[in-house]
Amino acid sequence: TAALGALLRCFPCERLCGGCAVPPGALPPAMPPPARRRLPPAARLPPRTFRSYLPRSHRTYSCVHCRAHLARHEELISKSFQGSHGRAYLFNSVVNVGCGPAEQRLLLTGLHSVADIFCQSCKTTLGWKYEQAFESSQKYKEGKFIIEMSHMVKENGWD
Repeated sequence: TAALGALLRCFPCERLCGGCAVPPGALPPAMPPPARRRLPPAARLPPRTFRSYLPRSHRTYSCVHCRAHLARHEELISKSFQGSHGRAYLFNSVVNVGCGPAEQRLLLTGLHSVADIFCQSCKTTLGWKYEQAFESSQKYKEGKFIIEMSHMVKENGWD
């Protein structure tokens, strides 16, 4: 404690007034208590957890922005889809996504009722869910999900 007192006596006093004769272990009378270091808001948040974790032994797709798991490779139906902003993949099922309200859109393959999907963790819009297809040749898409390639990354076992 004597060394700590010497530190408190020497360094703060020399910076403020050039040194003083405060006894070891006592703070100078004009010296404010040390300021507490405030953490940035992101550092105070609890660690991010996802609703579902896909097995590490499987090839998976994750959100490129926050790395939340999105889909297993086994759920992939087609790689030849077009999203709003580029190429997209069609999946049977996905995890860790939220769904917005359904609306009718005229897409390249005709009129569909779709609902935008977003990452539950970072809230980025990823693509959409096909709610209803109005043409009989497009009925296979109902209940399926489009995720744009620009919003996902491949993880676990891709060589």
